[in-house]
Amino acid sequence: MDDPFRILLIEDDPDALSNLQDILELDGYGITTASTFGEAVTTANLESVSLVITDRHLPDGMIEDFVPSLKTRLPTAEIIVVTGYGDVQSTIAALRLGVTDYVIKPVFPDDLRAIVNRIAEKRSIQSKLAEEQHFANEVLNTAEAIVLVLELDGRVLKFNRYFQDLTGWTLNDLRGRDWFEACILEEERERIREVFIATAHDLHTRGIINKVCGKDGQPHTIRWSNTTLKRVDGTIHAVLAVGVDVSDLEDAQARALHAERLAAIGHTMTALAHESRNALQRMKAAADVLALEIEGNESAEEDIRAIQRAAGDLEVLLEEVRSFAAPIQIQPVELYLPFVWQRAWSDILPMRKGRDATLSEVVESDDVTVWVDTVRMEQVFRNLFENSLAASDDPVHIEVQCRSTRDSVEVICRDNGPGLNEEQKRKLFEPFYTTKATGTGLGMSICQRIIEAHGGDISVHPTKLGAGFKIRLPRSPHSEYRMNEKDNSLTK
Repeated sequence: MDDPFRILLIEDDPDALSNLQDILELDGYGITTASTFGEAVTTANLESVSLVITDRHLPDGMIEDFVPSLKTRLPTAEIIVVTGYGDVQSTIAALRLGVTDYVIKPVFPDDLRAIVNRIAEKRSIQSKLAEEQHFANEVLNTAEAIVLVLELDGRVLKFNRYFQDLTGWTLNDLRGRDWFEACILEEERERIREVFIATAHDLHTRGIINKVCGKDGQPHTIRWSNTTLKRVDGTIHAVLAVGVDVSDLEDAQARALHAERLAAIGHTMTALAHESRNALQRMKAAADVLALEIEGNESAEEDIRAIQRAAGDLEVLLEEVRSFAAPIQIQPVELYLPFVWQRAWSDILPMRKGRDATLSEVVESDDVTVWVDTVRMEQVFRNLFENSLAASDDPVHIEVQCRSTRDSVEVICRDNGPGLNEEQKRKLFEPFYTTKATGTGLGMSICQRIIEAHGGDISVHPTKLGAGFKIRLPRSPHSEYRMNEKDNSLTK
């Protein structure tokens, strides 16, 4: 037979040993023989033995004395004792020690073969079950999918390692806890409970998408397929949910939608700017001519200046929306980053005129040189400074703190203004969101796009007073750009 089932025979009677060997070899088993227990443990390859058939009385002692040692050496092997001197007490004692069966001499071949075949078949089934269990465990531990089992009342029963790696929850954290209270957002609990109830009534539910809260509070968007687990008698005892993390897909879809909206805005603003530019130029020219004609009429001159300011504001507004919708093109150069925010601070001198406003700088590292587009980064710092001046009452104090890490430079910009509420922190970088009476609400969104074009990121930085922002920029050029070795310039 193909099954690697090997038998160790221990028998001091050569004729009995040969007889047992002949009987068992008929069924194709591999046989190892020994005449004493000592010979068996010193010469036999015990690692391959699945079954031991041994005489009770051996030259070196009774088998009951050797069973504990044999079980230690062969913890998974079965033991059959063959004896012509069986009694109830010795049989009970041997069985308590771990002996599988007791066979009384004389041995009937068919009976022995039946016993051995039964044990071999059991071992084969156990081996296959172990292989299937190993395969299932490998799938559970390597598949990038959540496998979650819930009791019928919604309490967590078990889940796989991937869920722990994704969310940070351990089985000890969640076992026995209500799944919906622990991991589902409050606004989605009722909907997801209804799905669970439907599944528990033996309805296969799939394509269900909801957010699962990690241990750190971070939500993960999961797409679920749910079914029931049943006992042998067909009764449902648990709900099985298999989920795939689609957070990246959701983000990609959001970015694609955002890009489509930007493209639509860009097309609209290109046409609008084209049509409006000539009209604005005519308006400004006519206002300039009219200003010459009414020179000396102070009231009329003030009206003309109001028209000129309105035309200028409209031109700036159109340019800001056009800039937001247009692709961000950067031309990075290597420079000392503090020079950028110092120039931005100088640029807003007209806005600071008459204000009690100061800028303090803390540069914690010697090397804060980065590759950035000077004009674009000045736009970022100028926007941050202008927002601080607009939001803060005098005296205004703005602090810029800069430090270098192994592969990036971090800048924290904070002010002493009223700070940001939770809604502002959440929506600050959304296009067209603003708390000002005037403006497009595109400033911070444009800043974010500029910094992301450099391969960096910007986020709200927690502060005890005022508003704070943290900017991270890579020290080397963004991977989207490469160095031209001939002219030492950057090309996209």
